[in-house]
Amino acid sequence: MKPAPFEYFAAGGAEDAIRLLGEYGDEALILAGGQSLVPMMNMRLARPSVLIDINGCADLSGINGGAGGCRIGAATRQKHLMKSAEVADKVPLLAKALPFVGHLQTRNRGTIGGSIAHGDPSAEIPLVGVTLDAEITLRNMDGERSIAASKFYDGPMSTAREADECLTEVQFPVWAETSGAAFHEVSERHGDFAIVSAAAQVQLDAGGTCIRAALGIGGAHPYPIKAETAEAVLTGSDLNGDVIAEAANIAAGGIEAMSDVHASAAYRGRVARVLAERAITDALAEARR
Repeated sequence: MKPAPFEYFAAGGAEDAIRLLGEYGDEALILAGGQSLVPMMNMRLARPSVLIDINGCADLSGINGGAGGCRIGAATRQKHLMKSAEVADKVPLLAKALPFVGHLQTRNRGTIGGSIAHGDPSAEIPLVGVTLDAEITLRNMDGERSIAASKFYDGPMSTAREADECLTEVQFPVWAETSGAAFHEVSERHGDFAIVSAAAQVQLDAGGTCIRAALGIGGAHPYPIKAETAEAVLTGSDLNGDVIAEAANIAAGGIEAMSDVHASAAYRGRVARVLAERAITDALAEARR
């Protein structure tokens, strides 16, 4: 199939893209990597009257890691994130999740901002953002605002972004060196959409007590969720097997598991618990090293 007719603009920079969004509003969609949008347009599941291409916007791309956080431009390619020593050092959870994102060809074109803005419940990058409570920056003609990733999603492919807003940047917190991260996923084949995924990051003090924890579940719920109650169970503990199992049970119990052609809700609930436990255990092992 072919897309419905649309008008095409190649934005020269962020300001140009924001101006076009202000002019066309909900008639327009942003084209970044196009790995989700183009197939949807070809199947006519998406029918924008205007397409705003930001691939030429150099000011929307780049990685800048500092002590306060790692800032990544929305149009930064996923392949560049995978190759970045800075991302591996500053945001190890993102580095561990990226190999699960689609296939090589997908990551060559796909962008971090495109994945976050699209909001597929099974997508890995939004799950990492929610788990770490990354800050998402949105800009329109009136200015910019930031929103926590954990507050950004409210349903499948439904976000807090307004029609005239362009997602310009995401900032991930940088944890101390005494932390460890892990990402686990179950899919029908490697690179396929996740049936269930789990992301975890923990930080230990000198005595081995957990002083900071982050845990998220993706694929099973209508949007990625941050398991805050489970995080509270982990924080302040020695992360023994019983505590980890309790946190995993709480995390799995907090999802509204979905049924579809790939898996039942019951299956997703069971797998969410198992993957959460594995992710916490592996994050702990890395932190101890």
